[in-house]
Amino acid sequence: MNNELLYPLDSRPGVKASTFAAIQHVLASFVGIITPTLIIGGVLGLGEHLPYLISMALFVSGVGTFIQARRAWGIGAGMVCVQGTSFAFLSAVLAAGFIAKSKGGGPEEILALITGVCFLGAFVEIFISQILHKLKRILTPLVTGIVITIIGISLIRVGMTDLAGGVNAADFGSLANLGLGGFVLVSIILLNRSKNPWIRLSSIVLGLTAGFVIAFFMGKVSFAQVSEVSFMTLPIPFQYGFAFDLGAFIPVALIYLVTAIETSGDITANCIVSKQPIKGEAYVSRIRGGVLADGINSMIAAVFHTFPNTTFSQNNGVIQLTGVASRYIGYYVAGILVLLGLFPIIGAVLQQIPKPVLGGATLVMFGTVAAAGIKILANETLDRRNLLIMAASFGIGLGVTMTPDLLAQMPDLVRNVFGSAVTAGGLTAIILSLILPQEETEVEQVSSDVVDETSSSLVKTN
Repeated sequence: MNNELLYPLDSRPGVKASTFAAIQHVLASFVGIITPTLIIGGVLGLGEHLPYLISMALFVSGVGTFIQARRAWGIGAGMVCVQGTSFAFLSAVLAAGFIAKSKGGGPEEILALITGVCFLGAFVEIFISQILHKLKRILTPLVTGIVITIIGISLIRVGMTDLAGGVNAADFGSLANLGLGGFVLVSIILLNRSKNPWIRLSSIVLGLTAGFVIAFFMGKVSFAQVSEVSFMTLPIPFQYGFAFDLGAFIPVALIYLVTAIETSGDITANCIVSKQPIKGEAYVSRIRGGVLADGINSMIAAVFHTFPNTTFSQNNGVIQLTGVASRYIGYYVAGILVLLGLFPIIGAVLQQIPKPVLGGATLVMFGTVAAAGIKILANETLDRRNLLIMAASFGIGLGVTMTPDLLAQMPDLVRNVFGSAVTAGGLTAIILSLILPQEETEVEQVSSDVVDETSSSLVKTN
């Protein structure tokens, strides 16, 4: 895969190139933005309010993406950091909804409580952003590499599930679904290998389009529900009110803490694929601004009754695949997402892209995220301490994902915090990094000296 960027961070691509790149970012993130809303709305019985909630999820994602790319007053990473509804908050938000429901609340009371705890919880992430520069012992390359790798690996399951047909699909794993998703996957890989910059730039769109056309002739595409969607929706601040409950707030606040770490990892991965430094003051400033924007964007999301936002990992894969790292693409992405939010009928059309087609595209992008994390870890000294931290973090983080009923007997607070692979693995990496000493043994020091002497002799010989 070509590692050269077609458009570096501060370059300004033309309208055509920017539009193509932006569409691919939107296609990569669209389903991820609306899916948590669909899940929460379905579980809590918010059906009548679901169209508005979906529209606001897209609208706020556009606003948040613009804030990240623009980086005004130091708020934002100044990169293509597409914002979207965070999956990490699902269990905590649902727990808040059930608390409101247990008190006899209807859909509006449920949304009011979720709004209150998510709005106030955002201050946790905003505070963390201001002390990130003092957390060098926590946010080490080892920890961020582990977090990024876990993010990518845990997302791969989502991509593979879609490729097979989607959750609870009647034809899950059928030859038709696997063939369709595999075709899209191979198409994107082959197109991305092209020496023609326009073909590489458009590889995801072309792969998705080809898959969509084939899916249409296979009878997997239907536009029957599009006509039922309203043409336009206007955002209304605090439309359903504002409420608070301490029991609902604590799990949400803890997830905001973990999200700050996750966002740091995402932005680090973005720096890698965008050819930006991942050390020094400029890097720390970028991380602080990005995490600050993450908190502010989640606060904005609460104002319009959608759910907490975070930076999306899959869009780092889009940058890697297309070679377009220009932050000005973020403006185009933001504009498209805002339009999708204001005009729900556009989003309804995109929702008709079959799951196997999307899965074939997202699978390679999620894999790219995991590869970015591995690249960070490859630059670390893999001594016994670091290998132990990696083994425990991957084991616990991915173990939670592979054994979803592991915490079934635990209190809700424990399940909410440690039920996520990123949360469990990330916290494990942080705790072990703090408590395990970094002292080098005499044997390791002698071995290091021998290697250095041998290397010097080879250099002189050559």
